[in-house]
Amino acid sequence: MPVPPSVPQTTDVDRESAFVQAVGVRMVELLDGYRGRAAAISDSATPLVESIAGLVRGGKRMRAVLSWWGWQGAGGHPDDPLILDAAVALELFQAAALIHDDILDRSDTRRGAPSIHRAFEARHQQAGWRQDPGHFGVSAAVLTGDLCLSLSEEVFASAADASTNPAGARGLFNEMRFEVMAGQYLDILDEVEVPGQDPAEALQRARTVLRFKSARYSVVHPLGLGGILSGADGDLLEHYGRFSAPLGEAFQLQDDLLGVFGDPAVTGKPAGDDLREGKRTELVAHALDLLTPSQVAEVEAALGDPDLTPEAVSRIQTLLESGGARARVESEVLELGDASLAALVEAPMDQGAKVGLERLARQILDRKH
Repeated sequence: MPVPPSVPQTTDVDRESAFVQAVGVRMVELLDGYRGRAAAISDSATPLVESIAGLVRGGKRMRAVLSWWGWQGAGGHPDDPLILDAAVALELFQAAALIHDDILDRSDTRRGAPSIHRAFEARHQQAGWRQDPGHFGVSAAVLTGDLCLSLSEEVFASAADASTNPAGARGLFNEMRFEVMAGQYLDILDEVEVPGQDPAEALQRARTVLRFKSARYSVVHPLGLGGILSGADGDLLEHYGRFSAPLGEAFQLQDDLLGVFGDPAVTGKPAGDDLREGKRTELVAHALDLLTPSQVAEVEAALGDPDLTPEAVSRIQTLLESGGARARVESEVLELGDASLAALVEAPMDQGAKVGLERLARQILDRKH
């Protein structure tokens, strides 16, 4: 008698993949609606929404998935449309941060394509419009980023209002937004207000920027927002924080490494972009501690030089690597990763959510772009 074929089982990986696809579909649906609203004002206004749609078409949806697992860890149903909209709001929030970040950093590219302000600048040049194309590009991108942030808040407010804890969800979302703005300011301040040469001070400043500009909005808050929307109590949220705080910092430390050593074909950014932008990351702080005075002076001279040649980038890369700064940051990533995974074991949540979060954490800790 023939053996009947086995029934395929839906795994957590399959469900996570389906959720990621659903986030993309929902985002397209929402932005199509917003595009229609822009067109009702003027066809000339639609590029604002179209620019956002193009930017959010890519990406790993890490923040969306973190919120989804945070939701499930607190007992939420994986297919609830509430968490889908909250995840979309987080993706739009990130897109707004990227648009503004590229303006602040004078970045020409994002994900292998022209950054939003450069795309608007090119639009001006191609049309032969009057006045300065660069100023138009930045102005249009600022408005696009502001619009994206507003859309994010609009979508999240709807999800929060449908949850069991609207005030808590809105409060954490507001905290996230404030922290990112403060962190971004501290980042650009460090580029112009050259700190003292004390390595401990430089390290503390770099970690503060890392934490509030990126780590918390990338990992800590998405997980916490998912939990709050699902009714998580204070004890569970505290365990979420013990897991997500070190993971978020490890995530951004890896981003700092990629900003100097990353492969442009993988990262979509030129090699050494962080050096040209003058980023005073922990990598640089460790270099102040480990290199000779003349080598430190060489690194300082390179930071913030927009015309830094590939050969000069290679020279700084060599100094950071041979001097031990890169190894220190990589060691910090490992330590933070271990702390995060150890905290996850102790978290009082469903085993399925733990497995999903561990898998996601390991992907984050092994990221290459």
